[in-house]
Amino acid sequence: MRSEGLYTPPVPTNTTIVVSDAHLGHAPDGVTEAFRRFLEAVPSIGNHLVINGDLFEFWFEYRSVIPREAFPTLEALSALRRAGVRLTLTGGNHDRWGGPFWIEQLGAAFHPDGIELELAGLRALVAHGDAIGGERRGARVLHRLTRHRAVVGLFRALHPDLAFALVRRMSLHLSAGARDEATRQRASERQLSQARSILDERDDLNLVVYGHTHLPALVPARDWQWYLNPGAWAEGYRFATVTAQGPTLRQFEG
Repeated sequence: MRSEGLYTPPVPTNTTIVVSDAHLGHAPDGVTEAFRRFLEAVPSIGNHLVINGDLFEFWFEYRSVIPREAFPTLEALSALRRAGVRLTLTGGNHDRWGGPFWIEQLGAAFHPDGIELELAGLRALVAHGDAIGGERRGARVLHRLTRHRAVVGLFRALHPDLAFALVRRMSLHLSAGARDEATRQRASERQLSQARSILDERDDLNLVVYGHTHLPALVPARDWQWYLNPGAWAEGYRFATVTAQGPTLRQFEG
């Protein structure tokens, strides 16, 4: 029976949606608009959305300020929560500086360095994947900076306009060349190797989920074990779904 007021249809159960590397704020406008259409479609696909790092090209959570360009996306995520969709976010190398905003304003769980949790009944280790050894020097520097308390304190002391301008310039400089095909492929191979090692050691784990490389991958390990990288939303509108039967790579056509 419908209650009075706006009726919200139930969302599909036992399907988790995994998306990574949208890089909103840097990606072309068409990518951002398609991502919002994707968020509108999420309740018809599943009941849990996992955003595995680099949702934004840069995110820093001040006590009373958020990036204005992020507002439409945040409103779309808030609408998902109102529709009954569970939200989980991990920090990427571009947006690890999250905090209480996510849970207090959006009801979304935020994990800066990844999390182990249940996805559609399967046990999964979910992390962005930028912390794996062998990265280029610029990526290693950026990885350390995002974890240094002094850097966080510095950005909190700066005016937001200045802080955001500085970090965008720094990000472009440190990431230069990091997206050539050979670099991506080497990073993808390292991720796969680490995922296989983890799964070999963990009989209780069904999935290792990474992002970061922008290269989609779905590799079976042993029975009921997989390595999954959904690929980059910013490149081809890629995402993945996880059900009790396992993961599937997908692309958004909306």
